[in-house]
Amino acid sequence: MDTVAPLWLWYFFVGSVIVALFVDFVVLRKQGAHEVSVKEAINWSLVWVGLSLAFNGLFWWAVKDSTGDVALANTKALEFLTGYLIEKSLAVDNIFVFLMIFTYFSVPAAYQKRVLMYGIIGAIILRTVMILVGSWLIEEFHWVLYIFGAFLLLTGIKMWWASGKEPDLESNPALKLLRKTMPVSKNFDGEKFLTMENGKRVATPLLLVIALVGMTDVIFAVDSIPAIFAITKDPFIVLTSNIFAILGLRAMYFLLAAMASKFHLLSYGLAVVLAFIGTKMMLIDIYKIPVLVSLGVVVVVLAITMVWSLKTAPKIATDKS
Repeated sequence: MDTVAPLWLWYFFVGSVIVALFVDFVVLRKQGAHEVSVKEAINWSLVWVGLSLAFNGLFWWAVKDSTGDVALANTKALEFLTGYLIEKSLAVDNIFVFLMIFTYFSVPAAYQKRVLMYGIIGAIILRTVMILVGSWLIEEFHWVLYIFGAFLLLTGIKMWWASGKEPDLESNPALKLLRKTMPVSKNFDGEKFLTMENGKRVATPLLLVIALVGMTDVIFAVDSIPAIFAITKDPFIVLTSNIFAILGLRAMYFLLAAMASKFHLLSYGLAVVLAFIGTKMMLIDIYKIPVLVSLGVVVVVLAITMVWSLKTAPKIATDKS
């Protein structure tokens, strides 16, 4: 794989992810099942963002130290930051789907934390495989970039068209398939994934929720991974920016779940970002849009959409009687 990252940085990245997950699991186990407060979500979000930016700084230094090229180090660090921001942005739409799944199955807030934790581990494994395969495909078959670009462009158009419409989870083919392949209890049994019912071992709704969360993440990864490949073909940057964004997904969920209604127009901005990245990828052999321009477009589009959402957010009527 063609990358500017030195081998020791690969080892450091893998070790950092393992340590982060271990610490997160230890904290999760000590806290037990509980509802995550907005304050806790903000604190953990700041921790994960801080770690991501610190790693990007280390990456910048490693590239400069190994190549002696400051300009190259600046470019690669900017590519990481852009990829990280794209993944974080698209994760917002992913989070809204998670919220819909939790609401549909009436998952108690105290259990949602564990579901997301296992979902993140599954996402890290599956995305690593997808990124390595995608990197090989792009390296061996350059024309795959055009397919990825067209897919992102069409996805952006489809997302814009579907924005504002209420998704119908009951007609979701994945949910229908899961219900056919496993017997599911009607009730939760604490944080257990399996329980005994009428003398038979059956799945609890929590296991069904984890399966749906995992499937949903894979679907969104099909969008986000090609989008980052449009910024850089370096598999190290694609993988690390993606994984660091995923590590903070759980804290980000609880933060956005409390204000989901305020960003009701964000999906339009995400649709524009996907369409832009898809167009950028399809034009790669005609005109290469600078990374800084790509970062600027993503930031401006999301900022405008978020401000627009806040200004047009539906006001909740208050009872003054």
